[in-house]
Amino acid sequence: MKHDRILLSHGSGGKLSYQLIHEIFLKAFGNEFLSPLNDQAVFSLPASRLAFTTDSYVVNPIFFPGGDIGKLSVCGTINDLAVGGAEPLYLSVSFIIEEGLLVEELKMVVDSMSRTAKHAGVKIITGDTKVVERGKGDKLFINTTGIGVIKDGINLSPLLIRPGNAIIVSGSIGDHGIAILSHREGIQMKIPVESDCAALHGLVKDVISQSNGILAMRDPTRGGLATTLNELVSSSGCGMIIEESAIPVKEEVKGACEILGFDPLYLANEGKLIAIVSKDSANTVLEAMQKNPLGRNASIIGAVVDAPQGKVLLETSIGNRRILDMLSGEQLPRIC
Repeated sequence: MKHDRILLSHGSGGKLSYQLIHEIFLKAFGNEFLSPLNDQAVFSLPASRLAFTTDSYVVNPIFFPGGDIGKLSVCGTINDLAVGGAEPLYLSVSFIIEEGLLVEELKMVVDSMSRTAKHAGVKIITGDTKVVERGKGDKLFINTTGIGVIKDGINLSPLLIRPGNAIIVSGSIGDHGIAILSHREGIQMKIPVESDCAALHGLVKDVISQSNGILAMRDPTRGGLATTLNELVSSSGCGMIIEESAIPVKEEVKGACEILGFDPLYLANEGKLIAIVSKDSANTVLEAMQKNPLGRNASIIGAVVDAPQGKVLLETSIGNRRILDMLSGEQLPRIC
């Protein structure tokens, strides 16, 4: 492209739009579904149940340690499918680009999305591009929609959660939130923290293949572990007791939280999942997670109880119990 920055004309539908689509998006994402450049993608799916999800990504900054908005958008949508037990197949991608964005930055984001999708074995098969005036878009917003298939025999839902179930988290929490905050604010840390941004469908597949005792899964993104657990108890009508000492948190994340006044339980994650499993299956699921690189620090962090209904209790390191509520307000804006 002869322009080094995005112009409003790139969203006009004319020659510059044509160049943008062919020289950046089609070059990176081209496949048999996308390359005809129809107004829709036509494809076949296996005869099975479908999972369908959509999400938008507005992270600031768009590049951060361990990832970028492109990788984040692909992984985030894959993970929303995966925690429902689905095998992700296809994604759509829509870009809202602010006038003035460097074309080179856009290429970097698109290339990152392409690499992430190919590594995950999914295809980006349709999309859209819009350009907004300078000052109206904060560089780049991305919306992704995903379709996946759920094999027979897999049924995950918070409605299946019962007292006695075990609660497992797949690894250390708070990495993404601290990575974004430290990079955004220019905070120098002795041990830099990278985002945990990763596609989790391989981990989910490994776990499901080893046990049919998994009842529900979620990825604790915005609002963190605490908020996601509250969502689960709200849906199930049960309660939970969580052991603070069992929750994996990296020392550098703990240190950053102590200095900055954050609670890691409420920080965003982009490469972790929570699994609610039958008591008898807990050790099998834990071992399966720990054999996968994305779950090597997995831990059983608590149990589902019958009361207090709809509440999450945290058993602290000094033996007290306190209510672990949902996140109140916006802890870190523009995080994912």
